[in-house]
Amino acid sequence: MSKSYPRLLASPFLASSPHLSSLLPLFANTLWYLSNLPESLAFHLARRNGSDVQEKLLLRLLRRNADTDVGRRYDFASIRSAAEYQQRVPLSTYEDYLPAIQAINEGQSQVLTQEAVLLLEPTSGSTAATKYIPYTAALKAEFQRALAPWLVDLFSHLPGLFLGQAYWSVTPVTQRNQRTLGGIPVGFEEDSEYLGGWQRHLLQAVLAVPPLVRLIDDMETFRYVTLLFLLRSRSLALISIWNPTFLTLLLNRLPDWWPLLATDIATGTLTPPGPLASDLKQQLVTFNRPNSRRTAEIRRIFQEENDPAVIHTRLWPHLRLISCWTDAQAALYAPELARLFPQAQLQGKGLIATEGFVSLPLIGQNGAALAVRSHFFEFLPVHHSPFTIHRSQLPPPLLVHELQPGCQYAVIITTGGGLYRYQLHDLVEVTGYRGTCPLLRFVGKESYISDWFGEKLNERHVREALDVICRRYAVQPVFAMVAYEPLAGAYTLFIEAPTSADETLKQMGQALELALQENYHYRYCRQLGQLGPLQVFRIESEGRAAYLSFCQSHGQRVGDIKPLALHRLSGWAQIFQGQMVMLG
Repeated sequence: MSKSYPRLLASPFLASSPHLSSLLPLFANTLWYLSNLPESLAFHLARRNGSDVQEKLLLRLLRRNADTDVGRRYDFASIRSAAEYQQRVPLSTYEDYLPAIQAINEGQSQVLTQEAVLLLEPTSGSTAATKYIPYTAALKAEFQRALAPWLVDLFSHLPGLFLGQAYWSVTPVTQRNQRTLGGIPVGFEEDSEYLGGWQRHLLQAVLAVPPLVRLIDDMETFRYVTLLFLLRSRSLALISIWNPTFLTLLLNRLPDWWPLLATDIATGTLTPPGPLASDLKQQLVTFNRPNSRRTAEIRRIFQEENDPAVIHTRLWPHLRLISCWTDAQAALYAPELARLFPQAQLQGKGLIATEGFVSLPLIGQNGAALAVRSHFFEFLPVHHSPFTIHRSQLPPPLLVHELQPGCQYAVIITTGGGLYRYQLHDLVEVTGYRGTCPLLRFVGKESYISDWFGEKLNERHVREALDVICRRYAVQPVFAMVAYEPLAGAYTLFIEAPTSADETLKQMGQALELALQENYHYRYCRQLGQLGPLQVFRIESEGRAAYLSFCQSHGQRVGDIKPLALHRLSGWAQIFQGQMVMLG
C-alpha cells in the first residue's frame, strides 16, 4: 500500500459521501485488524516460552547498541546472558541519564542507541519535574508489538468495533514545534503517532474527533469542540482515554451546551464559548459538514430523556468499549464512567508509561498480560509494608518466569530507546500466569512520597487506608485526596461526597489520622509537634475539574493526569470550592 492511500481514506471528500462514509469504518478497521494479526500471533506464541523470548530480545538489543557510549562503557558486545547483564549493568533512574539526555539535546549521536533519536517525549505523570524520554524507531516498534495483540483481541471479541468510529485520547498540547539545540523535535504531534507509519493513517480514517483539536489552547473551547465531534458520530464504537475523569468532565458540559452544539451540527458552524484561532477554526469547520438528520436525533433525545445514562446510550448506541485507567486511585472514578455508559464494557489500560509498554489487557483474563515481546523486564520484590520499602536485604531482581502469584514487584525495563535496567517506580501485583508469562495488576507508584518534616508518607499507604475507611463508613466520594497544607501545618483530606453528613466526614478524618500514625515517621512528627492532626475539607462541587486544572497549570497534559490519593503539591484549600468541616 502506498503512503498516499491511507491519507486519502481520511479526506473530507470521501467523508462527504453517505455511502462511502458508511463503508469507510469497515474498510479501514478491517485493514487495520489484518495488519496487526502477524504481531498478535507472534505475541501469543512468545507467551509459551517467555524466559527464552526475553533473553533473546535482550541480547539482540545489546548487540545492536554495543558501539555506543553506554555500550562501550559496559562492554555490551561480550554479554552472553541475562544473568551476566544483571551483574555488569547497574540499576538506573532518570537522574542517571541526565548527561546523556543533554548530549542528545545538543545533537550528539550514538549516545544511548545506535539508532538516531527521532524525538524526545516529555513525561506528564505525577512527578513535578519534566523528564524527556528518547524515542527511536526501535522503541516505537516495541510499543506497536504490544498494541497489536490488544487491538486484535478487542476486534475479535467485539466485532461491532469494525463498523464504528473511535475516539482516541486527544489532549491539548502545551508547547508546539519545540526543538532542542541539536534540532531534535520535542513531543509527538498527536497521540496516534505512537502507532507510527501507515497504521496511524488508517486510524485517522475512523477517528471521530480530528487530531487538530489538540491545537486548541482554551480548555472550554477544547471541550466544546471535542463534544461537537463526538455528538456528530452516531457510529462511535470505541473510546480510548487515560484518566476516567477526563471523559466525565466532558460529559458534565452536555446538559448546558447541547442546544448550541446541535445548532452547530445543523449549520456546519463552530461557536465555542471561548477563543479559537481563526485559521484553526477554518480547518476544523471542514470536518463539520451540516447534518440535519443527526441534529434532529440529538434534539429529540435530550427533549425526551433526563437520565444521563439513557441519553448517552441513545446518543451512542453502538459504543462497545471504553479503555481507561481502572486500577490504583483511578478505581475510585471508573465506576461512575461505567454507570454513564451502560451499553459499553469498561476495560483497564494495563500499565503503559512514557518510557515503555509494560502490560496489555486481554478480554476474559484476570490481569493484564506482560508485553513479553516489547522490552526486557525485571521485577524487584518489595516488602508488603505500605509505607516503608527497603531493598538492602532483598534478593536481586527476578525475571518473568520467577514471579509468584499474589506478590508485588517494582518494574524494571530495558528498551530500544536507550534505557537500561531503568526503574519505572511502578508497582504491580501478579494475578496469575498464562503460559510462562505473568498477568499483572497495577498497584500504584512505588516511591511517591510526601516528606515535609521527615514524615515520609507513601501514596500507596494513604490510598489503601482511604479505601478501607470509605468502605467502613459506606462513603462513595466523587473525589478524595490528601495533601499537606502549610498554612494549617497539617495534612488535609479533601473530599467531595455530597450525600455524606459532616459528622461522617469528621469520623473518617479521625480514622484516617489513626491510619497515618501507623507510619512511625508520621507519628514521630506528630509527637514532636511538627505536624498537626489531620483536617477534613469538604469540596462543594467540581473537585475533579479543579484538580485537573491545577495540575495542568503545573505543566501536565490534561488527558493523562493521574488521580492520586496523596499529592505533594500544596495550596489546595485555595483551589477547591468548599470549607473545613474538621479542625484538629
